[in-house]
Amino acid sequence: MPDMSASVSLAVTHLVPLAKEIDENKVTPGVLGFIVFAVMALAVWGLMKSMSKHMGKVDFKEAPAEGDASAEAAESRQG
Repeated sequence: MPDMSASVSLAVTHLVPLAKEIDENKVTPGVLGFIVFAVMALAVWGLMKSMSKHMGKVDFKEAPAEGDASAEAAESRQG
């Protein structure tokens, strides 16, 4: 195990100067931000595709209820 920590320490000492070259006042979303955005975009696309499929199955013409038709007929005969 001591050998691994030495190699990690060596890697960190080489990466720290590279990180110092980046502007510390600039904040970017990075790779993680892109991955999260891409996953959310795919989820929205899948939901929209599913919604479109389900909306295609909907019949928007409302059939009159049987009780309503007989009530309207009775009212028209009386009135």
